[in-house]
Amino acid sequence: MEHYQLLNMTHAALAILLTLGLIAHIIMLWKAWRRADPVVLQNKLRRTRLMSLPLLAVFALLLPVTGWWLAHLAGLPLGQLWLLASSVLFLVLVPLGLLLGGRLRAWQALGDTPAPAALPRFALVYAGLILLILVAIMGLMGAKPV
Repeated sequence: MEHYQLLNMTHAALAILLTLGLIAHIIMLWKAWRRADPVVLQNKLRRTRLMSLPLLAVFALLLPVTGWWLAHLAGLPLGQLWLLASSVLFLVLVPLGLLLGGRLRAWQALGDTPAPAALPRFALVYAGLILLILVAIMGLMGAKPV
């Protein structure tokens, strides 16, 4: 049972770090965009794309692995509705993450040129949808049978 507890804590920590990291980056990039300082914005975009997004992607990809492992250790069948629904939501999360990365790359490629209003809005919409799906997945995980 010790392995189960450790895996459960790891899974919870990954989910919390992913969610808080996404919220922090949304706020950080939004504030830099509102400040309208192109140098600061480019630094934050570069740092987000090169360091933070890959780390958050690793966290996101580890979540289903640890979740399915937890379900296996608990003896829960993988065909339960809450687990299948969260898997489908995760499959929606992956392309949204790729779209967000593409929007951030296009935004960074502009350099000092002011971004068209649609570009940051799309990035914010993608990040908001990712956050909403993460919260929905966590809600499904919280509603699972004991």
